[in-house]
Amino acid sequence: MDEAPAVGELSPPDRTLMGPGPSDVHPRVLKAMSTPLVGHLDPSFIEIMDEVQDLLRYTFRTDNKWTIPVSGTGSAAMEAAIGNVVEPGDTMLVPTNGYFGDRMASMAERAGGEVVTVDAPWGQPLDPAAVEAAFDDHSPDVFGFVHAETSTGVLQPSVPELTDIAHANDALVIADSVTSLGGVELRVDEWGIDVAYSGPQKCLSCPPGASPLTLNDDAMDKVLSRESEARSWYLDISLLEGYWGDERAYHHTAPITNVYALREALRLVAEEGIEERWDRHLRVAGALKAGVEGMGLEMNAPDDFWLPSLNTVRVPDGVDDGAVIQYLLDEYDLEIASGLGALEGDIWRIGCMGHSARRQNVSYLLAALGNALGEQGAAVDVDAGLAAMSERF
Repeated sequence: MDEAPAVGELSPPDRTLMGPGPSDVHPRVLKAMSTPLVGHLDPSFIEIMDEVQDLLRYTFRTDNKWTIPVSGTGSAAMEAAIGNVVEPGDTMLVPTNGYFGDRMASMAERAGGEVVTVDAPWGQPLDPAAVEAAFDDHSPDVFGFVHAETSTGVLQPSVPELTDIAHANDALVIADSVTSLGGVELRVDEWGIDVAYSGPQKCLSCPPGASPLTLNDDAMDKVLSRESEARSWYLDISLLEGYWGDERAYHHTAPITNVYALREALRLVAEEGIEERWDRHLRVAGALKAGVEGMGLEMNAPDDFWLPSLNTVRVPDGVDDGAVIQYLLDEYDLEIASGLGALEGDIWRIGCMGHSARRQNVSYLLAALGNALGEQGAAVDVDAGLAAMSERF
C-alpha cells in the first residue's frame, strides 16, 4: 500500500446497550480509563493491583487469596480456569443445557481432558439428582456448571447441592459466573465453589479486557502440583501467581487502562453494596419482565429459573427476529441480541445489567420494542406493557 489510509476521527454511535453484553459503561469508569498510564510494575500500580484484588474478593464473596483479573476477555478467564485445573487424563463433567456448557467442553478437551456430560434440556437448569447420577457413572475429577446461562436466560438454583455432590466425590467445582457476578446472588465461599470466572462487561458495566477469576486453596494446590505444564504460557496460573501474588514479578504487561476501569467498576459495586446491587437488578429486571409479559410476549425461561440479568423473550409467530433487532439499532440506537445455538431465531436476549439496569432504559426498551413489533404487524399492547412495568416499579 503506497498511500496512507484516509481514516477519520473515531465516532461510534451512542447506543443504549440492552443486549447480552457489553452493557452501558458508567461515566466514572470511562473517566478512569482516561487517566495517565503508569508502568505495570510501578509501585503505584502495585497498590492498584492490591485494591482490585480486595474489591474482587468482596464482589465474589470470597476470602480466596488467588483472586485476580486475567488479562483478556471473559473467555480468557474461562480458559485460564479450565486449562489450569484440568490436566491431561482428567475427566471433566459439563452440562448440555446451554451454549456455554458446550464451550466448557471444548476448552476441557483442548486441555487434554476427557469430557463427560450431565444432560438437561436447553432452557432448564441442572437437576442435582442427574448430577449425582453422572458422578456415579463417570467419577469425574472436575465438575463445571454455568451459574447464569446467557444463551437461555436460566439461573442455576441449588448451587450448594451441586457442590456438595462434587466434593463428596473428591471433585473440584468450576463455576461460570460471567452473567451473574455483580448482578445476581453469588456466594463463592458459602456455596463451596472452588473456581469461578467472570467477565467485566456484563453486570459490572466495565469494558472487556481484565476478567475476574478466583481459586481457593484446593484448586490452587492442584494447579501448582500439575505433572505437566499448562498448555497456555500466557494463561498459566502458576506463572501469573508470580505477578499477582506476593512476589509481583514480571510475567506480561498488564492491560493497565483496563485494570483502572475494573477498579472503578468494582468501587461502584462496593459503594452500592453487593446485596443492594443484587436487589436492584432483581427489581429493575422484574419490571422489564412484567412489561414484556404485559405487552403480550412470552418469556423463554420458567419463572422459577428466570435470570434477571439476561431476559430471553420468545419471538412471536410470523415475526423476523433479525429485522426487529436491526430496526431497534436503526431507529433507536438500541441493542438487543438474537438467540444462540438451539434457540437461534426463537428468542431475543435482553440484558438488564449493571449501569444498563435503570428504569429509563426499561421504559425506552419497551416502547421501542413495541414499535418494532408493530412495524411487522404483531399484536402487542405497548400501553399495557408500560402500565405493568410502572406498577411493578
